Amino acid sequence: MDWGGRLAELAAAHGVPGASLAIRRGGATEAHATGVLSTATGVPVTPGTLFQIGSVTKVWTATQIMLLAERDELDIDAPVREALPEFAVADPGVSATVTLRHLLSHTSGIDGDLFLDTGRGDDCLERYVAACAELGQLHAPGETQSYVNAAYSVMGRIIEKRTGLVWDRALREMLVEPLGLTDVCTLPEEALLRRTAVGHLGKGDELHPTPVWGLMRSIGPAGLICATASDTAAFGASHLAGGLLKPESLAAMRTPQVTVPNPHGLGTHWGLGWILDTWDGHDVLWHAGSTIGQNAALWVVPSADLVVALLTNGGHDGALANDLSREIFAELAGIAVRPPLEPPASPPSLDLSAYAGLYERRHVRTTLTLGERGLHARVEVTTPELADLGEPLELDLVAVDDSTFVGVAEGNPGKVPFVFHTLPDGSRHLHYSARTNPRVH
Repeated sequence: MDWGGRLAELAAAHGVPGASLAIRRGGATEAHATGVLSTATGVPVTPGTLFQIGSVTKVWTATQIMLLAERDELDIDAPVREALPEFAVADPGVSATVTLRHLLSHTSGIDGDLFLDTGRGDDCLERYVAACAELGQLHAPGETQSYVNAAYSVMGRIIEKRTGLVWDRALREMLVEPLGLTDVCTLPEEALLRRTAVGHLGKGDELHPTPVWGLMRSIGPAGLICATASDTAAFGASHLAGGLLKPESLAAMRTPQVTVPNPHGLGTHWGLGWILDTWDGHDVLWHAGSTIGQNAALWVVPSADLVVALLTNGGHDGALANDLSREIFAELAGIAVRPPLEPPASPPSLDLSAYAGLYERRHVRTTLTLGERGLHARVEVTTPELADLGEPLELDLVAVDDSTFVGVAEGNPGKVPFVFHTLPDGSRHLHYSARTNPRVH
């Protein structure tokens, strides 16, 4: 298969301005690129182009934590405060007892989408940790899974304290240099020296470069790495066998820590850093990442000795990732990727009024209402730093069963799975985008 040609075809079909793909098998990597860095400049994407890999960064940060644990400098089952005495959130009990394992596996329950600009100085993570004192809880630690960006910035600060280096430098000394990676950076002034992609917002004819290139430095350990697809795949390959991490640490990161309430389009479980899934009988480690107008995905299939990295900068890039990954894994490994959830032709008859209401977490308001077309979701991002970068998401929800719905939007091929679930304390929640949202009204 001509994967470069196929990448170009699918990117054009899905309106993706630029994309880079790396496929690594048996230690050999093939890299492909298509499109432009920015529609404003028309400069072509090459295999050497850097993209923002977003939350794929979290697996790199988790790997740093595991390296420190191997050196007996951290105990992932000890309270966070043993490594970071100043750590606190709004709940005193959680502040005293939540562990690094909770942070690594997104089971802390902290309502932690804290996108706070604490400056460009080397103290940005220290100041970020201090701001976490205001963060509330979505659920008790260990009770369920809900994605926590703040957890990884906190762990970045722990890495700083254990190494005596700012996180960016610690990343370079612990991972980038030992792996021989040459096209990885974390700061915009570094990216400016390279051929670097720009994110795009909007769809179709309204697609345009983002007015802001990237997120604030305090989010670094949670999502600020910039890299080529080849170096992203090389990092993924380091998790195939011992070398950087000991085999027992690799096994620990692959061990399920919690069942994901909404596995559709995500994974059945979360490990330590990795999302865990099973495709056609094969274990898969993976993670996706989104920043402002850029998206990334890294898949690792140990049984097939196969790593795939796909980096994009806008358009319907989720649909591109779905289509391309399905073809790559079928062709190269004979693996059928678990298909995305689709709305049924004949939805079950349900009392939809029971689902209507307001579901809310930090800076995200999800309002479910009944209309002529059934249940409708309006998702509004109210984070002050991000609210002006996109319109509210409007979706019609189609029932699959009494707990699972598929969100569809006109003109968008992407489907958003929603799962309603109830916690042991009886509270009702709505889970999507890897996060749980308590019903507040």
